[in-house]
Amino acid sequence: MVASSPSRYTPRDSDSLEPFLQKLASKNQPLDAQKQAARSVALYYQTMRDAPLAPPGGNVSKLSEPPWDTVFRKLKEEIRVRQYSPKTLATYRIWIEQFRKFLRGKLPGTLTADDAVAYLTHLATEQHVAASTQNQAFNALLFLYRHILKADYDLKGKVVRARQKRYIPVVLTREEVDRVIGRLPYPFNLVVSLLYGCGLRMFEALNLRVGCLNFDDGILTVHDGKGKKDRAVPLPERLMPELKGHMERVSALFERDLKAGFAGVFMPGALDRKWKSASRELVWQWVFPAKTLTYVPGKNEYRRYHMHESVFQKALRAAVLQARIPKRVTAHTFRHRLIRRVAHTPHPCGAFTFGESPCAATLAA
Repeated sequence: MVASSPSRYTPRDSDSLEPFLQKLASKNQPLDAQKQAARSVALYYQTMRDAPLAPPGGNVSKLSEPPWDTVFRKLKEEIRVRQYSPKTLATYRIWIEQFRKFLRGKLPGTLTADDAVAYLTHLATEQHVAASTQNQAFNALLFLYRHILKADYDLKGKVVRARQKRYIPVVLTREEVDRVIGRLPYPFNLVVSLLYGCGLRMFEALNLRVGCLNFDDGILTVHDGKGKKDRAVPLPERLMPELKGHMERVSALFERDLKAGFAGVFMPGALDRKWKSASRELVWQWVFPAKTLTYVPGKNEYRRYHMHESVFQKALRAAVLQARIPKRVTAHTFRHRLIRRVAHTPHPCGAFTFGESPCAATLAA
């Protein structure tokens, strides 16, 4: 974590409001407080839009968009055009902001490949970052130079690379897995059971919708997983009764939301405009919905988001501490446990296919 992470949005960027409201909902803020916050921020955006872009004297240069603000605006546009993950946008923005601070006032139009070389070398020799961290910064600067600055980015043999080392993931024993799940309250225990039983990543489990579950065939379909790829994985038979009971609770919550007049769930991409009533259909509801509704400003409506990652991570951390497990346990640890178990299980075809990828390749993901 960066001690003081840079802002992801410009003061005039209304797209920052939705993540802010989702954060309020994840902290269980009352709906009245969410609505009040939404109105206040919406008024701020309106004030910024109505503010003059130039002083009466006509000197536009004083209030014109700063060069680095232009870079960040174009970054968001280029990321969205390529339909990259919002997390990719957030990560690239943080690295480019750190790069800007390293340059100490140098303008974007004057950057050369040598500036990128100096920064990446600084990360390895002065900051002593891991190789994966330096590669992340390398990719962020590559995107900056190629797609935003349209500048040369030939760094062959010029960068001091951080030392690569083999990473051995933390793997829990079956008894340790049971101890953690046993100390997790509902529905967090069911989320971890899916991570372990189906080999899901955390964001894949939290983004599941009712239509992803096929109890008749015992199949769970993951949409827009890592790399925006879909895959199907088997549902463990032991989880079937618990999952069916959970779906009854989700259906009951959905009926209460309909009676309360909610506008539906948040939909991916532009599907909300394409299928206007889909957000109020059971098949599109979240498998793990958030406890409270989120107020959407401008539209004056309430929608439901899925369980927030921070809420799940906090519950998992508390359960690991209670179980007194002396290992660094994250949500991904349960995925590693499944892969190790199936990797040592004989398969009639001679190799185990995990989803759509070979097990060895999946282990590295």
